[in-house]
Amino acid sequence: MMITKAHWENVYSTKAPEQVGWYEPHLQTSLAFIKRTGVHQEARIIDVGGGASTLVDDLLNARVEHITVLDIAPTALDQARSRLAERAAKVQWIEGDVTDIDLPPGYYDVWHDRAVFHFLTETESRKRYVDHMWRALKAGGHIVIATFAPEAPPKCSGLDVTHYTPEQLHHELGKDLVLHEHRKELHVTPGGVKQMYLYCRFQKPALACYE
Repeated sequence: MMITKAHWENVYSTKAPEQVGWYEPHLQTSLAFIKRTGVHQEARIIDVGGGASTLVDDLLNARVEHITVLDIAPTALDQARSRLAERAAKVQWIEGDVTDIDLPPGYYDVWHDRAVFHFLTETESRKRYVDHMWRALKAGGHIVIATFAPEAPPKCSGLDVTHYTPEQLHHELGKDLVLHEHRKELHVTPGGVKQMYLYCRFQKPALACYE
């Protein structure tokens, strides 16, 4: 399934941020995984598909100085900027499709993605995502990513999704990555649907090259 701007614009235009299926007041597991990367407050962190997520709020509260939020839906970004008010000026906001966007090479210390990658059901889309991720990450940079685990439902937001074990996700993102930790977490949507997530924390080796 290709990520389509029209689909996600419709989602964010018809639902409040607290009503979307992936909503959580605070992304505690993501925050814990990011903290365990050991990066400092001057680190460059990108939240891929961040939309109206509150991760940016909590990163700002932790005094992270260089935060980028990337999302395909401008309405989602507008909602986050409105919520943050004057603090929004401290964040770089990028509207775009992660599979088709130019990001600065070797720039980011942490690549965070909660529930974008599992919407990429086509091999070519996944390859483009991975190519962009590897290019944008610094040598030694970190990846904190969450996808649907095998036990999760077959669809999310009306779209098919791909499910992953830690081994499958490692294979998709690149064998040269170091998998530091993984865990499953049951997420219950605002509508009461149970979704099992898989969280993984990877690291790009300092000298490895992705092909």
